[in-house]
Amino acid sequence: MQTFLVTGGLGFIGSNFILKARKKLWANIINLDKLTYASNPQNLEDLQNDSGYHFVRGDIGDIELIPHVLKQYQPDTIINFAAESHVDRSILSPQDFIQTNVVGTFQLLEASRAYWEKLSLQKREQFRLLHVSTDEVYGTLSPTDPAFREDTPYAPNSPYAASKAGSDHLVRAYYHTYGLPTLITNCSNNYGPRQFPEKLIPLIILNALNGKPLPIYGDGQNIRDWLYVVDHCEALYLVLKNSSIGETYNIGGNNEQTNLAVVEKICAILDELAPKPGLCHSCLITFVKDRPGHDRRYAIDCSKISTELGWQPKEDFESGLLKTIQWYLSNLTWVEQVQSGAYQSWIQENYGDRETVLSTKAKS
Repeated sequence: MQTFLVTGGLGFIGSNFILKARKKLWANIINLDKLTYASNPQNLEDLQNDSGYHFVRGDIGDIELIPHVLKQYQPDTIINFAAESHVDRSILSPQDFIQTNVVGTFQLLEASRAYWEKLSLQKREQFRLLHVSTDEVYGTLSPTDPAFREDTPYAPNSPYAASKAGSDHLVRAYYHTYGLPTLITNCSNNYGPRQFPEKLIPLIILNALNGKPLPIYGDGQNIRDWLYVVDHCEALYLVLKNSSIGETYNIGGNNEQTNLAVVEKICAILDELAPKPGLCHSCLITFVKDRPGHDRRYAIDCSKISTELGWQPKEDFESGLLKTIQWYLSNLTWVEQVQSGAYQSWIQENYGDRETVLSTKAKS
C-alpha cells in the first residue's frame, strides 16, 4: 500500500479526505498539521487505533521539519491541503495568508523537490504532489458569464484568493522548471461534516440552533457553487490515480445557489428536524454590511474532469445539505468543542461592528 503525506489533515477537507482514504484503504496516511484554530483533533478520533495513520505536528513552512518527515516516512504522494482559507480573516490579517499559502507552499515545494530528486527512477515516476486550491483565484463572474474553466485567467480579488493564486503559480512553475510531478485542483465552495463554523453553512446551522441572528452579507444575492466534501475527496483521489502530471482540474458541485437561498433552505430543514415552538428559523435572518471586495458569483465548469476522468458529484445540494445538517445535529459534542472562546472572539471581531442593514427582509 502506498503512503500519502497529507498536510492540513486536521482541517475540514483534509480530515474528510483522510477518513475516506483509510476507510477505502487508498493508502497509509501521514498527517502533518500545524494545529491552528481551524484544526480539530476530534475530526480523526476514529483513527486513534489505526496503525495505517500517523500524526505529526508541524508547519509546511518549517524548513528543518519537512525534509525530516519526508526522509523518515518516504511518502509516495503529497497532498497539500494546508492553507489559511477564510476570506474575512484574510481581510483582517493578510500577512498570515501570505506566510502560510505562499511562503509555506514554496518551502514545501523546495523540500519535495530535494526529496524527489533522490528517489529511485521507479519511485520518481510514481511520485505525485497534489496541490488543492480554490475557484476564488479566478475572480468574480456576472450572472451571465460562462463558468470558470481551467484556462480562465486568474484575477483574485481578496488577499486569500491572491495568496492561493500565488501558490498555484509556484506549483505550476516547479513542474515546468524542475519537472516535479505536480497536479493542481481548483474546487468550489465545500460543505459537509466537520467544517469549522466560521463558514456560511455551519455558521447558519449553529446560530439557528441557538436562536441567534443569521447574518447575511449585503443583499444575499452573491452566488456560489456548492460541492459536498465527500464528492470532492473522491475527485481528488481520481485525479491522483488517473491524470497526467502537470494537469489542472476544476472540481465543482453543479449547484449554484445565492447565499440567501442557502440560508433559507437550512432554515426550512431545521424547521422540520429541530423545530422551536413559536419560532420559524428564517425569522432570524439578518442582513449586514457587505464585506470589502465581495465577489458576486463563482461557477465551475467541470467538463474536463468529467470527460477525462469520468467524475461526477453524487450529491445534489438538497441531499448534501440534509446530510450536513443531520451530522451537526448528531455531533453536538464536536460543536461544543469548536465553539471555544477563541471562536467567539473571532465572531465578535468580524460581525460585531457591522451595521445591520435589515433584520428582516422579503425573501425574494
